[in-house]
Amino acid sequence: MKILLASDAWHPQINGVVRTLNRVREELEARGHSFEVICPGQFRTFPCPSYPEIRLAVLPGIGMAKRIEALGADAIHIATEGPIGLAVRNYCVKRGLPFTTSYHTRFPEYLSARLPLPVSWGYAFMRWFHKPSRATMVATDSMKRELEAEGFRNLADWTRGVDTALFRPAAPKALDGLNLPRPVHLYVGRVAVEKNIRAFLELPLPGSKVVVGDGPQRAELQAAFPEVYFAGAQQGEELAAHYASGDVFVFPSRTDTFGLVMLEALASGLPVAAYPVPGPLDIVDGAGVGALNEDLRMAVDEAIKQPRSACRSHALRYSWAACAEMFLQNLSPLR
Repeated sequence: MKILLASDAWHPQINGVVRTLNRVREELEARGHSFEVICPGQFRTFPCPSYPEIRLAVLPGIGMAKRIEALGADAIHIATEGPIGLAVRNYCVKRGLPFTTSYHTRFPEYLSARLPLPVSWGYAFMRWFHKPSRATMVATDSMKRELEAEGFRNLADWTRGVDTALFRPAAPKALDGLNLPRPVHLYVGRVAVEKNIRAFLELPLPGSKVVVGDGPQRAELQAAFPEVYFAGAQQGEELAAHYASGDVFVFPSRTDTFGLVMLEALASGLPVAAYPVPGPLDIVDGAGVGALNEDLRMAVDEAIKQPRSACRSHALRYSWAACAEMFLQNLSPLR
């Protein structure tokens, strides 16, 4: 099957959406399927307001029909709700073509965190965007229930996976030479306001705090919390080495739809401390691999007591092969 993937999030961006899409592509290409990707790098772009690291396509709808028709795809999947996703959606709707979408990001909450706009406006747009989709793929049961309560229909399950060969407790330790006091409390991810990192950095915790990642809020937080070690963005073995150096993983976000970094932490043997929200509720709650609490300090205190071996065993249940198969089964062929 030739799959057309339309995404406003693609390389060189480093985030869970890009990693998920790329890993699914790798898994399915290994089975003989092929992908044609429409992404920002194929267009003139401009920096996303308040997040200049993300480049958005300028007027991608111009010539989009010829571009899609030349690809001759067997199925169309729209991964994001940005300019490219909107252009491909409009093409499909105008021609009555089936397509699928996925809900990766809490766009209404992210928008409201940056602009004085009601969250309800964002959900009205998202319902409109996804309504014609044959299946809107969602990563967790709790997120699925929330979207159903917001009036979304045709929701389909699409879990996530983790590379347990790369992320492992025995990986080299990246932070050992820094002599950071133990325990090391680790955060990995974008450094942006919607990730609620300040809630983690303000906690009175023993030992050290480490932030791995980059983003528009890094300079502000680095100035406000000089005692915190900011390691910047890491990839591959270097990222695995940072995970392996930690003692507990703190996930302060309230707006992620899944939180792929939690699986990477668990695969590295790190228990997870988080709020009881979608993502953590589905991955951590009741599994004996961390703790959830509206008091994040209490969650950290409880999570660090969990055995690292249990964290690793739990992560082994999530495979990219299963994730890719679910994606494939959710697609709606054009013919």
